[in-house]
Amino acid sequence: MPLFAQKTGLPQHKHAYLSGNFAPISQTMPLTKCTYEGVLPSELAGGEYVRNGGNPVSNEDLGRDAHWFDGDGMLSGVSFTKQPDGSVQPEFVNQYILTDIFLSTVASPRLRSPILPSIATLVNPLASLITIVLRILRTIVLVILSFLPGSTRAIKKISVANTSILYHDGRALATCESGPPMRIALPGLETVGWYDGNRAEGEPDAHDKHDPSFSGNGLLGFMREWTTAHPKVDPTTKEMMLFHSTFFPPYVQYSIIPPTSARSETNKGIVQRPVPGITGAKMMHDFGVSLQHTIIMDLPLSLDPLNLARNKPVIDYDATKPARFGVFPRHHPDQVKYFETTACCIFHTANAWDDFDASGQVETVHLLTCRLTSACLVFSAGNIAAPRPTKETVKAVKKNMPFFSKYNASEQCLYDGAPTLESPLLAREPLIQITSDDEAIPVPSDETDGQVEEIPDEDDQCRLYHYAFSLKSSRITAQYSLSAISFEFPSVHPEFDMQEARYVYGCSTTVSSFNAALGRSVKIDALAKIDAKALIEKGDRLMQLGKLEPVTGCVDTRTVQEVIDSALDNDPIQVFRMPAGWFAQEPRFVPRKAAPGQTLAEDDGYLLTYAFDESQLCADGEVPCDADTANRAKSELWIIDAKDMRSVVGRVALPQRVPYGLHGVWFPEEDILGQKAVDTVRSISEAKSNKNEGIWMNIRASIEGMLS
Repeated sequence: MPLFAQKTGLPQHKHAYLSGNFAPISQTMPLTKCTYEGVLPSELAGGEYVRNGGNPVSNEDLGRDAHWFDGDGMLSGVSFTKQPDGSVQPEFVNQYILTDIFLSTVASPRLRSPILPSIATLVNPLASLITIVLRILRTIVLVILSFLPGSTRAIKKISVANTSILYHDGRALATCESGPPMRIALPGLETVGWYDGNRAEGEPDAHDKHDPSFSGNGLLGFMREWTTAHPKVDPTTKEMMLFHSTFFPPYVQYSIIPPTSARSETNKGIVQRPVPGITGAKMMHDFGVSLQHTIIMDLPLSLDPLNLARNKPVIDYDATKPARFGVFPRHHPDQVKYFETTACCIFHTANAWDDFDASGQVETVHLLTCRLTSACLVFSAGNIAAPRPTKETVKAVKKNMPFFSKYNASEQCLYDGAPTLESPLLAREPLIQITSDDEAIPVPSDETDGQVEEIPDEDDQCRLYHYAFSLKSSRITAQYSLSAISFEFPSVHPEFDMQEARYVYGCSTTVSSFNAALGRSVKIDALAKIDAKALIEKGDRLMQLGKLEPVTGCVDTRTVQEVIDSALDNDPIQVFRMPAGWFAQEPRFVPRKAAPGQTLAEDDGYLLTYAFDESQLCADGEVPCDADTANRAKSELWIIDAKDMRSVVGRVALPQRVPYGLHGVWFPEEDILGQKAVDTVRSISEAKSNKNEGIWMNIRASIEGMLS
């Protein structure tokens, strides 16, 4: 067995996130015409929907550690191309993002598993220190080998750019926390090059070289380039806000990149301005941005190699520490003000906005976010059982925070007209399902003289949550969930971003939570639309009456099925349920275009999402071989009416499947036409055509053989 290939206590069956429609796809396609049924709304003409996600190119070792967040970035898009006769032709395209890691992997066919260690290895509480160190050393060695003479591509950036994609200042940018954004050319999804805040590789040298950029220099300079996967672009000023999270003080730095048209000697933006007060290296995925303020989330989820010296996993969640939200004026991170509350995990924010007092000053900053009550999702997405809280942890949490405040449906207020339920929230399933031989063990309590104390189970909650941060009182004046349904991958109407948008769209599930048993995976069988404005108004009234518990309070406690069955007029929650056996991905809202003199409602538009029918899977739950063109599994792009959340307006049949992935975005025609010029793009043929068999390449081949 090759060096470093041994596994310790790992399952040898195929991983849940490498199986079924999670399995990577082996074929890429240029723009290819698709058939469709129904209607293609005119708003789609000339635009393109693109979704990013991990798709490991080296995937022969199916018994390895794996995580849903791993894998080389692959973009899957549907372009709605205008035809000479005025019609619209949908065309599918999928391409790998040609990162340094990807091109080096392609040039090294001996590698059976990815160059980078899996996130599952870093979070696994059962992984030994030596296992983690060996995985990291393997990566370091492979990176060094890529610099040997004769190598076609040196690994200068370790990002796989597999998380999200956005548009800013004439560029489509694919993102991931472990490096800078990567520019992509639309609509063909060709890889242009790394973007440094000033220009991208492959672009003509037409920008001022003295403009600030977040390029790094020195031995650890590459960490300066690590950029959030979720930059925010102001819909009015077109400024792009982003942060850079690293392992060393000041831990988080903040940048604002103005569009080229707004740059001047006095306005070149700000680059890597320290955000003071961050307590350590964190797994910081997203943040909030309103029109005037930015919200950094300092949560008790650490991402720190030094954890190994503390006998902890590299990624570690500490429920005894508070969640801290740093709020500061957009251009002044030095003026950050921190608000502390109950520990939680947050991966995605939905929206943020400002409230003003009578004098026009901002008095409150609001945040809508998908709040998890634990870090279990980090473990379950890697097919790992989450560590149970210790007795000491339970005591510390209960002593310091209202984390385990009781849920009592009679003390909460359901939305008007909703049925009264007998505490349905207490009948939750844990995020990780545990076998009967491994059931939760009661914790002995020193205060009960031998009696046992149950550890409260809040692990499965992932809800749309409202925070209100008062800048005048320096207090959190509101913190509660809007709905009891599971809710993730949120988005709003793009023109209402950073303002008080009424509607939030996202993914949900008809089971009790986004739970995943060991050997199974999370799938999305429902899309939800939440009237955040109506539920916040209701929640604030309940707070004034003392009927909504801080932190644990929930405005609407109905289940997904009860929402579907509801006959309420103007229901604040609407759910589109996928047909049996079908599963969706993150939806994106495309607004309808108003006719001259017409005013449209905020929700007047369409949701785009990839859909997959799992009846196409084989009897063992696997997808047919991609090479079997006659029986190849295929996905569809669905166009759903976002106003009624019932009608499928159109269905585009794709020539192959799109694996369940992460984040997507809609690029309207003006974005595609407004792209900046490109001189060169990266090519996979460069890596595949490496014929240099000199002494250095022979050395590289020998070492890679041992590290395969």
